[in-house]
Amino acid sequence: MPTPPEQRPGPVLEPAADLPGPAPGIAFAGIGDEAGGDPADQLDALERLGWRSLEVRTVGGRPVADLDDAAFSGLAAALDERGMSVCCLDSGIGNWARPITGPFDTDLRELEILAARCAAVGARAVRIMTYPDDGLGEREWRRRAVARVRRLCAAAEHRGIVLLAENCAGWAADDADRMLDLLDTVASPALGLLFDTGNGVAHGYDAPALLADIADRVAHVHVKDAVPVPGGEPAYTVPGRGSAGVAECLRLLLERGYRGTWSIEPHLSLLPHRAAGTGDVDAFVAAGEALRPLAAEAVAASARPEPAAETGTPQ
Repeated sequence: MPTPPEQRPGPVLEPAADLPGPAPGIAFAGIGDEAGGDPADQLDALERLGWRSLEVRTVGGRPVADLDDAAFSGLAAALDERGMSVCCLDSGIGNWARPITGPFDTDLRELEILAARCAAVGARAVRIMTYPDDGLGEREWRRRAVARVRRLCAAAEHRGIVLLAENCAGWAADDADRMLDLLDTVASPALGLLFDTGNGVAHGYDAPALLADIADRVAHVHVKDAVPVPGGEPAYTVPGRGSAGVAECLRLLLERGYRGTWSIEPHLSLLPHRAAGTGDVDAFVAAGEALRPLAAEAVAASARPEPAAETGTPQ
């Protein structure tokens, strides 16, 4: 039986109070390489939107953990000069290219690098995934995935950071029971869930329905939207124009008490899992602008009182 929400451990990632957002406690951010590879393009896009928080995945096409010291120092200096904060660093740990049978030392080394880089830019979180099965059966897949995440969390606790397991690739990617099982079995304050609104379209499930079972455990949110294409890659679009149920997801998160960051990952000009595209500032800004009215409506909808139950004797 799942642990009641009030008894479950889990991180709370609160955005800085001065960050702009649609409601108290909510901040807007974006994964910068969706705007471009150069730090200037990434920060220009945020400034056009009036946002002050960056999520870092790659710079110049290189994952943030693979940047040499000079490149990372340049990014940190650009952030400082523009007065930008970093909400999360995105890792390759447990993703589609690193199955559960692969070498775990690779992930441990990456986490050590990213923990140090979180400290350098004031970030608290690292995005991970939960390992594709590579043909293993369910029981062994679960055992190995939980064991790896437990070890990663022990390292994260020591370094004062939080790991965010995304609903993308891996054992706990697209099933609410597995997500809750992972959280409750690992039982670490350094582990939370990252919910991406668009991944349901890409992976064939109803995102709002899944979110309804985990919303009180979500610590970070990615916003994207898409339309399914039979037999092919989804057609990604700005938030609100696809079939991912973005507005319903945002409303549900607010109603269930989510207070954190909504970070856009539009995939309008970049598909990182296929290494396709180079990012585009205008497309990134268009996605951010499309999120604004959805966010405003979600805030309004979550604040509306429930309709009163009908009383009296029918005539």
